[in-house]
Amino acid sequence: MTLYQAADRAAAEAFAARVYPLLHRFYGSLGEYDRADDLAQECWMRLHRARHSYRPPEPVLPWVFAIARHTRVDVFRRQMRRSSREVALPEGVEFAAPAPDAPPTVLPLLEQLPASQKEVLLMLKVTGMSLEEVARATASTVGSVKQKAHRAYETLRRLMAEAK
Repeated sequence: MTLYQAADRAAAEAFAARVYPLLHRFYGSLGEYDRADDLAQECWMRLHRARHSYRPPEPVLPWVFAIARHTRVDVFRRQMRRSSREVALPEGVEFAAPAPDAPPTVLPLLEQLPASQKEVLLMLKVTGMSLEEVARATASTVGSVKQKAHRAYETLRRLMAEAK
């Protein structure tokens, strides 16, 4: 682990080879069979970002599993926030087709946005993530997320005005 902290690639690969299966088994043993890969990957990213916080004389596994437990709790909380905002539709609901003279939908216009702006916009508006969650997911700052979203909104407004 100390070599991994010192940016030794071989040590990082060896550490991952030993820890990743443990994480996968840990999440599987908690009943998260279908999401064990996703949780292990999320935990691995957190371990990588927090590797500087490990203190070398201490044992590594308690540090790893503390992060693994917090990762599971955070993912569960995120899912609960999302599910609390979802509304179930009654069975048999059909959606009407848009009128022929209706304004253009946003979905085809999203394809014209740069990938980073589209990604931020979808995370914010479609999945309902917070600015902080999007910043963490994209490894950027909250300010950067706000800037990308603003630029995406401006581009969409311009494209919708041109489409009329």
